[in-house]
Order: sequence, then structure tokens, then C-alpha cells
Amino acid sequence: MAMLQRRIFKRTVEEAKAKLNFNCNRILTPYSSFSTVTSSSADAATSVDAPPRLPQFDYQPRRYNGPSADEILQKRKKFLGPSLFYYYQKPLNIVEGKMQYLFDENGRRYLDAFAGIVTVSCGHCHPEVLHAIMEQSKLLQHATTIYLHHAIADFAEALASKMPGNLKVVYFVNSGSEANELAMLMVRLYTGNLGMISLRNAYHGGSSSTIGLTALNTWKYPIPEGEIHHVVNPDPFRGVFGSDASRYAKDVQDHIDYGTSGKVAGFIAETIQGVGGAVELAPGYLKQVYDIVRKAGGVCIGDEVQTGFGRTGSHYWGFETQGVIPDIVTMAKGIGNGLPLGAVVTTPEIANVMAQKIQFNTFGGNPVCSAGGLAVLRVLDKEKRQAHCADVGSHLIGRLRSLQDRHDIIGDVRGRGLMVGVELVTDRKEKAPAKAETGILFEKMRELGVLLGKGGLHGNVFRIKPPMCFTRDDADFLVDALDYAMSKL
Repeated sequence: MAMLQRRIFKRTVEEAKAKLNFNCNRILTPYSSFSTVTSSSADAATSVDAPPRLPQFDYQPRRYNGPSADEILQKRKKFLGPSLFYYYQKPLNIVEGKMQYLFDENGRRYLDAFAGIVTVSCGHCHPEVLHAIMEQSKLLQHATTIYLHHAIADFAEALASKMPGNLKVVYFVNSGSEANELAMLMVRLYTGNLGMISLRNAYHGGSSSTIGLTALNTWKYPIPEGEIHHVVNPDPFRGVFGSDASRYAKDVQDHIDYGTSGKVAGFIAETIQGVGGAVELAPGYLKQVYDIVRKAGGVCIGDEVQTGFGRTGSHYWGFETQGVIPDIVTMAKGIGNGLPLGAVVTTPEIANVMAQKIQFNTFGGNPVCSAGGLAVLRVLDKEKRQAHCADVGSHLIGRLRSLQDRHDIIGDVRGRGLMVGVELVTDRKEKAPAKAETGILFEKMRELGVLLGKGGLHGNVFRIKPPMCFTRDDADFLVDALDYAMSKL
């Protein structure tokens, strides 16, 4: 599969280059001044052929003496599963990270605008998070919950204090997929019903159970999915009802009326769809749907794996932007700043259903992950990262929308805080996905020193979701680089 993806990508890039007569500009060497001089829109304007330069950053990476990218790639092909894919025609060997920057084997610095797939919240190798992890590792790495340890209790208390309403009981797991799988088990046990509802274009995991909740064919295998209904996605840009939340909510009611017994187990949704391309749900949608689902005996799950912990800027949790309180909240990624950590938070009433049998997770909330997770919460508060995301994100989105006025290929700029999507189209009226052009720009941005994510069913959405220490200077450099790359198409 990975080989097929690379062949398709290579062919589309070659076709687009021929079609657009794309002129690949010079690739800067790893040790050029490109990585140390401050970006300036005014300076870039004086010479259209001069690429923008990374902001200054006072850090010197260690000299790397390990295996080369080619050697590592050969080992991956030989010993790791063929389903693994990598970004870029020539994959990067990333060997070090510091805050919002990554370094390759040659010491070249890159602006990380994807944060390890929206996982690095505080910043790469944040000193306070590292300190907490290392100090706990010296004392006790693992014991499980069959014994008492303060780290998991302290972390659960701190996490519960961030939750609204009666969301006060925490289950720790190791990933977002695992969190969503446990949440689905909870709602089915609690309600006595089986039917789950999720949105088209959603991503809720890749395990054998959560793959059914996911609704993007590129991530799904042909296996039985059970009682799962995928309703129309309330997408303001591509959705059939635009931003009309009521009409999308009616589709949920129709599914319950015509596709179920009239009773359902639960409903799950991301507030801003991550893998689906940073799609923010139509305003007011969740409030209406939560009412419909609860009347049908169901439980509402908020998937905060990507939107949680202040990343949206306006709120600490994504669901708060819709004015609702879920019955269960799942989270992962940013909760651990790179640690394998996830959580499910629910009410005492729902949590009690798990006590009818033995429910156990070997690694969930182990002392090291708990110490690191607690440090993450404290750093985000201490450094006021939610307010920072609001400020920098507003600046970034404003500049991207100005860029949209100059480049017709940008069909939509959307998102909140530092969870932003830029959708590329070949025709704004028809909204045809600019798949080949996205591939070219993706490579060009890497050459310029910016590492982006991609999303959406057609892979035509740039996902800009950097570590939450990302600055206004970083935002300016990213937009200047995107402007420069698009001007060469």
C-alpha cells in the first residue's frame, strides 16, 4: 500500500510539473544563513526571487553520528510493516527537536507546523516536562494500578479540575484510538443499546473497533463495522447545507427514525475534524444533535484528541465552542507532549458500569506518563498557552486570508487558534480538489524549511497545527513561504 501511495504521488507531481511548468528554485544547503535570519515581509517584497528565511533561534543541535536516512529507510522496508508511509519524496531523517523546531541529520532546522501530528503541545523537549519525566524515571518507571502511587492520582485530580459539569472520573489509556474504543464500550454498556452515530469525514482511530467510527475510505479496511451510522457532515465549506446546523441535525433525527429501533447507544464527534482537514462543525450543530441523541437514549462523546488543552485559543476544550457539555470526553496527543498517553473522562454514573467486570490497563497512567502529563498541564497554564494560541492563531488566520485574496488556489482558510486548515482547489466555484498542486507545494514548503501536515479525503488540505509555543514570527515566515511557493506555480 505504501509503495502504491508513493507511485501515485510521484506520478501526480510529475504530471503537475509538466502542466504548470513549475520552476523548482534552489534548495538551500543545511548550513546556509537561511536558518538563522529573521523573516520579513517587507524584505521579501523587494526581491520576488528571494525566499523567506527562518526566524532567529538561539539553539545549536548536537552533531549527529547515527545511520543515514537511506540506511534507516532500508531497515524500515525490511523490518517494519509495509503499511507505514512517510512524507516527502526523499524522507527526512529527523534526529532532534527543540520547542517549535526540528533538525535533520545534517543539522538543518525546520519549522514544525504539524507538531508530530498535533501531539507536541508544550514544545519539543520542553525542559520542565523532561525534568518531570526523568525524575520519576529515576524512582519508579512502572508498577500498575494494583499498587498505590501518587502520580496517577495527582494527574487525575488535575485533569478533572479542567473539566466542566460532572465530568470527574478519569480512565487513563495509551492513545486516542484506545480512548475512543473505551468510550464506545462505556456507552453501549450504560445504555444497553448498540447503535453508534458518527460524522462522515471523521477520524476516531484505526483499531478494529474505532475504524468503524472513522468515515474516510483511505483509513478503512473492509472488515465488519457493527452498528455504526455515518451522518452528513456539517461542513460549512463543502457540506450540502452550508452552515445551516438545523438541516444537518435533521439528518441525525432521520437516521434514528429510519435506520435504528429508535434507540441508540451514542454519538461521537470532533469539534474541528483533524484528519478530515481541519473542518469546524457548523455553529450550533452539537447543541441540537446532543438533544436529539439524548432523547433517543444515547450518550454524547466529545473527541478532544486534537482540539483539547487550549489549542483552539478561544476555549480550553473544543466542545465549549459549541456551547455543550458531553457525557464522555476522550483525549490523547497533546495531553502528553509526545508521551504515549490518553484519557477518558466521564461522570461517576457512567463510570460505574465498568465496575461490573474487571477493567484494567497495564500501562494506563503509569508513573512516568502521569508525571509527564501533570507537567504538561502545569506548563500550559504557567505559559498561558491558550491565550497565546488565540493571539498567534488570529494573526496567522488573518494573514492566510489575505493570502487567499492573492492566490485563487486557496479555496478556504478555516479553524481556530493553532488548529488551522488551508484547502486548495483548482476552481473556487466547483471546489475541485487541487491534489497534484498540493503535492508540489508540500515539497516546496519542505525545501523552504516548513513542515506541514496534509488532510482531507483528497489530501488537498494543509494542516497547520504546530506546537503551542509557535510565535508570530513563525506565523509570518510560514505565510511568506507559502506565498513564495504559490507564486512559483
